[in-house]
Amino acid sequence: MLIGKFVEGRASGGRNSFSLEEAVHATGLSLVAARASLRRLKQKGRIAMAFRGFYVIVPPEYRRLGCLPPEQFVPQLMEHLGLAHYIGLLSAAELHGAAHQRPQVFQVVVPVNRPQLRCGEVRVQFVARRNASEVPTVRHNTPRGYAVVSTPEATAFDLVGYPHHCGGLGNVATVFAELAPGVKAKELARLAPLSPLPWAQRLGYLLDAVGFRSLTEPLAAYVARTAREYVPLNPKQRGRAGKRSARWKLRANERLELDL
Repeated sequence: MLIGKFVEGRASGGRNSFSLEEAVHATGLSLVAARASLRRLKQKGRIAMAFRGFYVIVPPEYRRLGCLPPEQFVPQLMEHLGLAHYIGLLSAAELHGAAHQRPQVFQVVVPVNRPQLRCGEVRVQFVARRNASEVPTVRHNTPRGYAVVSTPEATAFDLVGYPHHCGGLGNVATVFAELAPGVKAKELARLAPLSPLPWAQRLGYLLDAVGFRSLTEPLAAYVARTAREYVPLNPKQRGRAGKRSARWKLRANERLELDL
């Protein structure tokens, strides 16, 4: 009863998550008793444990999911863990309107490697980027607050930087075709120094390939000033020859298969 009232109070106050420590402090139960009570609520589907010692309250409309949608609890979990983060890659692209293929996992960028998280039917994949705290973000409103999402330009750099997490370069180029209308050319060039130079070279090449050369002039100027050697389009196939792009100092060693 004590735990049930605590959970009801959190929900009625607009709070959708809590830690084990908060439950113990609020109810006065022992750690063992609190865990047992929470286990019973979890079995009834009223709560889910998204991470060890961190719970989300599951309203009736999400009981089949077995958890809250990730954008509604990941921000609170990251705050609980004290980690800088942002929603990135395909998940960010979807929130920016590039929803050609719904991602199978919810992708979150953090400064250090973390194992994938599962909560009910929800899967959260963490992608490590050392300077994650420096990447520009925007707020995305959710029914339970807001989530932090990489800007369209920062999303574009991450997509080309982590193609193995995004279905390959062909899929990245396909996503660019939908993401590009929300991208600003000068902002691409401004953000380029935050990422490895080959990312800018591959990003510019792919944007040109899907018909958005108008967005890449400032980025091409940055590459012309800074690039000293040709890089492969697909770094996993370094030994494979490919047609050279002087504009991007790039060897197109992979044939792009676009789903446009």
